[in-house]
Amino acid sequence: MEADAKPKKSAGRLCCTCNQRRAALKRPKTLEQICRECFYEVFEEEIHQVIVENQLFRPGERIAIGASGGKDSTVLAYVLSELNRRHNYGLDLFLLSVDEGITGYRDDSLETVKRNELQYGLPLKIVSYKDLYGWTMDEIVKMIGLKNNCTFCGVFRRQALDRGAALLKVDKVATGHNADDIAETVLLNILRGDIARLSRCTSITTGEDGPIPRCKPFKYTYEKEIVMYAYFKKLDYFSTECIYSPNAYRGFAREFIKDLERIRPRAILDIIKSGENFRISTSTKMPEQGTCERCGYISSQKWCKACVLLEGLNRGLPKLGIGRNRGLNGDVKKDIKQVGGTKSNESKQCGSLDF
Repeated sequence: MEADAKPKKSAGRLCCTCNQRRAALKRPKTLEQICRECFYEVFEEEIHQVIVENQLFRPGERIAIGASGGKDSTVLAYVLSELNRRHNYGLDLFLLSVDEGITGYRDDSLETVKRNELQYGLPLKIVSYKDLYGWTMDEIVKMIGLKNNCTFCGVFRRQALDRGAALLKVDKVATGHNADDIAETVLLNILRGDIARLSRCTSITTGEDGPIPRCKPFKYTYEKEIVMYAYFKKLDYFSTECIYSPNAYRGFAREFIKDLERIRPRAILDIIKSGENFRISTSTKMPEQGTCERCGYISSQKWCKACVLLEGLNRGLPKLGIGRNRGLNGDVKKDIKQVGGTKSNESKQCGSLDF
């Protein structure tokens, strides 16, 4: 009779944190079986501890959240808003977006950011490549193709964020860079032999010697957990990848990181820890930080990278400044057309703000 009895259906594992509710997911970071409520709590508490332990913010500061409409920036905006109220950080939060001018991608994602503005009650500022540089990414890609377009976009976007932050008169910019992003950057800088960037890419706050510092509250937060949080919280975010970056070099590093994570979940944190522990030899010559002679932005050369790239575009020489070509900065004022009295693309600087 006992042999014929139907086996009892398993009730499912209980959450390893509260031991009361049924586990709803396995945390990618720790592999713990946990319920939704406890996941929300530990996810938010870990970020709070990172903020407190690293003293990322001070009461009364104005903070711009870099908002692309994607999962990372959307979750960052939501969580920072919640923590600011819950723990009384005393911050004035803003959303700051960059419109690169990518039809069918950025225009759609900016609609998501505009909805986030209403959902979270955060003021939004949008700055565009067209206004700052006189070019959109669509126009740049038409000229240079898909090989080096990410170089232009990355350089222009970093500076556009700073210029937007200056317009908002904020004290700091918070970005949604997560643990996966930082681990990828460590690997990329090793592969490129970029000692200068390798020495600072794991810093949770960067740009303190520049116009406006940036911080990364998600430094130790796994991308998979950000996706889970956004999914379970039903947050409104844009999930399409940039149409111009299918063959970006970073993508290969990302795939390698994912393979490592499948074998050993702690690999991401271990790579970050390794990056933090790198020591640069005292005999290594590091670039000296100065300011661009043309636009006043921080630069280790006579002209900042954005001005060099922009000059190449405006002169019909888009490969100028790409890779290890230092032609323009080698003799910055030689062979450049001087345009007096009139404004044109050839005389346009990379932005219009004084730093």
